[in-house]
Amino acid sequence: MSKLIGENVLMRIFIGEQDRYHHKPLYEALVELFRKEGFAGATVLRGLSGFGAHSVYHTQMLLDLSADLPLIVEVVDSQEKIDAIMPTVDEMMGGGMITLEKATVIRYTHDPNKITP
Repeated sequence: MSKLIGENVLMRIFIGEQDRYHHKPLYEALVELFRKEGFAGATVLRGLSGFGAHSVYHTQMLLDLSADLPLIVEVVDSQEKIDAIMPTVDEMMGGGMITLEKATVIRYTHDPNKITP
């Protein structure tokens, strides 16, 4: 499977841990959407601290169990697939930020014979 080798687009979606879409965590809804739409993959990264448009500082502190920590959902695929999904992603988000940048994929493969234990 090497359809992504070469010039593609990296989309980063910056949201909060508490963001929801139809009573489900937004990051889960986004990952499900990308999977359903046949994207090559998606990754959710959890930040230790950060702030957004309202300058509210969010951090993971020992006594703060309800911190709305920052999350980044990343996907890499073709410009066409990113463009096609963008209206749906935009509709799902109540806030946050989306960035796009060129990404050169040098390796994209799935070989079950090369999985190491």
